[in-house]
Amino acid sequence: MKLSVIILNYNVRYFLEACIRSVQAAITNLDAEIIMVDNNSPDDSCDMMRNTFPEIQLIANKENVGFAKANNQAVKVAKGEYVCILNPDTIVAEDTFTQLLQFADATENLGSVGCKLIDGSGTFLPESKRNIPTPMVSVKKILGNKNSGYYSEVHINEIGKVDILVGAFMLMKRDVYTVVGGFDEDYFMYGEDIDLSYKIKKAGFQNYYYGKTTVIHYKGESTLKDKTYAKRFYGAMQLFYKKHFKRNLVYDLAVTLGAKLIPLVSKPEKQVPKNIKKHIIVSNSAECFKQISEVCAAKNCVQVENLDHFFRQIEDKNHTEIILDTNFVDLKSSIQIFEKQLGYYKILPKSSTFIVGSDSSKNRGEIQLLGESKHCY
Repeated sequence: MKLSVIILNYNVRYFLEACIRSVQAAITNLDAEIIMVDNNSPDDSCDMMRNTFPEIQLIANKENVGFAKANNQAVKVAKGEYVCILNPDTIVAEDTFTQLLQFADATENLGSVGCKLIDGSGTFLPESKRNIPTPMVSVKKILGNKNSGYYSEVHINEIGKVDILVGAFMLMKRDVYTVVGGFDEDYFMYGEDIDLSYKIKKAGFQNYYYGKTTVIHYKGESTLKDKTYAKRFYGAMQLFYKKHFKRNLVYDLAVTLGAKLIPLVSKPEKQVPKNIKKHIIVSNSAECFKQISEVCAAKNCVQVENLDHFFRQIEDKNHTEIILDTNFVDLKSSIQIFEKQLGYYKILPKSSTFIVGSDSSKNRGEIQLLGESKHCY
């Protein structure tokens, strides 16, 4: 088997379904499997998996064992030559895995490879490619220095060597994952991807950023970016320094202060109410148009069946919501439309009865149900 796609889920049932449908489209022509690990979600994620995707291997944990341990569980049973660690709040294009596997097969001494990640508004996520967060670099970032050197200078649309990748999307040979010991289970959440990337680099392998394919990472679905997040993140960074860098009083003090003080002043981003004046539904289904119009309570709702017509409909992106029916528009084209940042976005996943979207990487996204068993096709 060529590829095992490993998805760790916690309490994001609808984003998970959208993710899996995109992965299924992307592995159609590959010898691949999907393994889903659930960390004791309080929602109906596991029931959804059993009813909707009975062919997918499900590992249902009875407790939340954390990011590292859960992914390690899945890799142990994976059969693929390569494994891809993938967040449940992501949408991949139809050719994402094909492109990356071709690159990986042709690249000597490959460690892990990541790709271009954007959030639900189409904004590039700079954590897609990072440098080693040495104590000095991290202190500068904590202090708000924009030139801290935390992020790699590789162009977002190019391919290049990088030090650190993000755990939302990491593809590597299963043998590499095993050689370096996988994710360090001393971390519960956050920091595991930095630690694994650094261990891969220290073992003599090279990590790469591949900017020729784009993946949507809604981000912030499994956890809100609040004081708890800040506390856990900076706590994870303290652990990383203790494991990989020599102790230094100044750096220790700076990181400790960051871990203790920043959570006290961190505030979640306030959601600004949207004033949507126009809904553009990109679909060739009259039933789909009708159902989405009803749930959006849209007064000015336009159906377009041609992308040229679609682009002519954009007047004021600050007041426009775009709903992409991925039964009609393929995922790669949908992601390219996201990148143009033409308005607010939602997608209707293929064969699904809901639409999802997220206008900010720091707050929960939106889910709107079309109604039980109301498929548009």
